[in-house]
Amino acid sequence: MQIKLQFLGAAQNVTGSCHALEANGTKLLIDCGLYQERHFKERNWAPFPIPPKSIDAVLLTHAHLDHCGLLPKLVKEGFKGRIYCTPATAEIVQIILLDSAKIQEEDAEYKRKRHARQGQKGPYPEEPLYTIEDAQACFPLFSPVDYREAVSLGEGVEATFYDAGHVLGSSIIRAKVRQNGQERIILFSGDIGRPDRPIVCDPTIFDAADYILVESTYGDRVHEETKDVKKKIGEVINAAKKAGGKIIVPSFALERSQEVLFYIKELLLEKAIAPMKIFLDSPMASRITEVFKRHSELFDDQMAQFIKKFGSPFDMPQLEMAGNAAQSKAINDIKGTIMVIAGSGMCTGGRIKHHLVNNISEPQNSIMFVGYQAVGTLGRQIVDGAKQVRILGQQYVVKAKIIRIHGFSAHADRDELLKWLKALKTPPRKIFIVHGETESATNFSDYVKAQTGWPVSVPAYRDEVVLD
Repeated sequence: MQIKLQFLGAAQNVTGSCHALEANGTKLLIDCGLYQERHFKERNWAPFPIPPKSIDAVLLTHAHLDHCGLLPKLVKEGFKGRIYCTPATAEIVQIILLDSAKIQEEDAEYKRKRHARQGQKGPYPEEPLYTIEDAQACFPLFSPVDYREAVSLGEGVEATFYDAGHVLGSSIIRAKVRQNGQERIILFSGDIGRPDRPIVCDPTIFDAADYILVESTYGDRVHEETKDVKKKIGEVINAAKKAGGKIIVPSFALERSQEVLFYIKELLLEKAIAPMKIFLDSPMASRITEVFKRHSELFDDQMAQFIKKFGSPFDMPQLEMAGNAAQSKAINDIKGTIMVIAGSGMCTGGRIKHHLVNNISEPQNSIMFVGYQAVGTLGRQIVDGAKQVRILGQQYVVKAKIIRIHGFSAHADRDELLKWLKALKTPPRKIFIVHGETESATNFSDYVKAQTGWPVSVPAYRDEVVLD
């Protein structure tokens, strides 16, 4: 029995998630993500390590850009197979890819103008990585699959999607391979969520698997208590109100923006904060919020009961969706304390950059980070304490208050990941630690070995292994 597994992304780094599985003549990609760390971005432009035409299908764990953002490039370079994921993921991916393509086009145009003005060239081509037309070419290839519905992908190869509890529609993918009367189960964790979080259900646990690829974004640390998150948001809002400043929130359009709104509605109901104007300045986040409304069957019991009693946190009188660019720019003219939630979550593109330009150098303002900031991103530079940052080609002094709320994470921490693994009733043949910075992945590998005695490794980019 021979199964080949190749690590084509998120191997000793966080973004660019992509793994190739080959068995019985069937070749699959699990995720096809965009690299967002600055020092890995050249990989977005490089040819795919395996010919796209040779891939039979893509399985998507969820809709975050670092898991789906290279699909348009894959299709553009020859992929013609099916793209399998849950229905909610299919809807959200299409929104995210169109937004990403628009940003790619706008950034390329901006760079062309800037470089022409400065008489220089940048490190990447002055053309978009892919266009809106390229993104749209992916859409006919989507084949939505419900949770726990097995999909046959080739002779003796099938996959089943289970709730990962990370974001709406997110999945842990269980691949099953049969050869010569034997069977092997490979689990692809995708991003594993945390138990007892609002909106989404808890991650699915498994009692058996031969091989597991498990994420390690927070594999070397334990999160602060989630119950403190709402309190901290309230403290930030009240302090900003006292200072007369604005609160700028770089936030992922998927899940994080919706969670922020959930906590704000709770704070308003509790009268822990005074009413204020909240702008969701992200057409993508607004469209994704509509997907949440359509897929209320995916909400956990807590969210279902909340809506029944208090109404949707996505329908507040204080909340305004900023649609076009003119509405977004008009926010800058508003005086007093307001909250602006905008993407991207790591400040790598989108409207958040313009809000940072207008607010980061004013000491009365607050920049509130509610998500992970990968090494090499603008967000990481800011939270690491940079005194000056480069935004849209210009240097800006950082004077605003920088606040980081850790307990917000949609990723399981070290102890939660270990608990998920230890639910197995029999030891796996091997565990591969992926989707984490080298130090985090290595530390988690050592921790799992020490706690379980199981065989664990931390593969490097483009490593290939044969699963017996």
